Amino acid sequence: MACEVRVNATLFIDRIEVGMKRQNIKTIPLFLLSTFISLTVSSAFVNAVPKTASPYHNLSIFARALAHIEASYVTEVDQDALIYGAIRGMLNQLDPHSEFLDPQEYRILLNDTEGRFGGIGVEIDVKDGWLTVVSVFKGGPADRAGVLPGDRFLTIDGRPARDLPITKAIQYMRGEPGTVVEIALRRSDEGDAIRVSLPREMIDIEAVNARILPDRTVYIQVRVFQENTVLEFREAIDEVIERLAASGGARGLILDLRDNPGGLLESAALLADEFLDKGAIVTIRGRDKQMSRQIKAHSRGTRPSWAMVVLVNEYSASAAEIVAGALQDHRRAIIIGTKTFGKGSVQDIIMLPDNSALKLTTAMYYTPNGRSIQAEGIKPDVVVEQLDAETINAVSRRSESVSEASLEGHLKNIRKLNTLAPKRIYRDAREERMVRETATPSPFPDDYQARVGHQILQAIIIDER
Repeated sequence: MACEVRVNATLFIDRIEVGMKRQNIKTIPLFLLSTFISLTVSSAFVNAVPKTASPYHNLSIFARALAHIEASYVTEVDQDALIYGAIRGMLNQLDPHSEFLDPQEYRILLNDTEGRFGGIGVEIDVKDGWLTVVSVFKGGPADRAGVLPGDRFLTIDGRPARDLPITKAIQYMRGEPGTVVEIALRRSDEGDAIRVSLPREMIDIEAVNARILPDRTVYIQVRVFQENTVLEFREAIDEVIERLAASGGARGLILDLRDNPGGLLESAALLADEFLDKGAIVTIRGRDKQMSRQIKAHSRGTRPSWAMVVLVNEYSASAAEIVAGALQDHRRAIIIGTKTFGKGSVQDIIMLPDNSALKLTTAMYYTPNGRSIQAEGIKPDVVVEQLDAETINAVSRRSESVSEASLEGHLKNIRKLNTLAPKRIYRDAREERMVRETATPSPFPDDYQARVGHQILQAIIIDER
């Protein structure tokens, strides 16, 4: 998700519902409308049923408040702003992922699902009340300026960013290509604010990036789950398989879901289905049991049973967690990295008559084993913290110097002959082959998590021989 987009909710859409027919609601004076609602609702409840029997008995209070504001406020009020503000207030009482989208905000969401917009090329989320950079799109304005994941926004074009709603932050950072946005950031290891001027550019989200590694394994990164993600994934992996066919085919796969903020539920399920031939992928359960459903894998089109590892981190969220959870529960892949974000809820987009929309949490999702990862996240099978480049180099130097085999004049291994000797020799030969194959330079010199993931993948491949 290439954009100034909520990492954990904005694109997590199951379906879009169209509510009422389009109509011009501005033609009715708010004062008359409010009074009419007030009188109608009040009389209805007086003559019909006790107010406690209906969830809407407080509409009369709401209508009276609107009428007083319209009639008595010191200056003329914006009717749309009042209504929109009231709806935002309702949604804000629910959960962090339910929100009201005015027509402009809804257009931004649609652009996000299509993967193209004018912006500075960052993904953001709220952490501890601060707008925080989740990931930076390579080659974009923010990347060229040195913006890093974890940076916190202090100001956007002079506006304080603390407690700023994400939808507003997106609006401020989006704009026509060629215009400039001024931002101030705080980095954890630096005391002074970092101030940069970023030109807005047209950002095209490349959801999938794939490459062949020297040992005929495949690295494939999925950045976001949008409308075309699975199509891009299939095209990328098919091209890689074709290129490897002449040399013996692919031996294993690294699926990188780090910094993937999620996106479309259906896209996540389809991608997991690429590697599973049966069983549940995800179960969605809402308050209404009739709306609950389970998405299952299909045998048709399932990829070969390559050795497989999946890389995740604390910014892998939502749809990315669905994929990681499904592959982990089916024991189809080893999950490597750090605990994921922990967003286990589903949001529906409900369109309103004036092209605004509600993004409403309607269900929770569960992994094939029935786990809810809400506020818990996916726990990796192998926990590997990311290291900076300097630390990686230091670790590499230490690992090269502390081995017994690296000492000049070291004693050779003499195996004791016994009844287990043939098995012992076989294991030693396999281990020796592993050392020989992993001794080549890593294809991830500056990425410790990916380096460890690649080494584990090689070990799986050798163990399966």
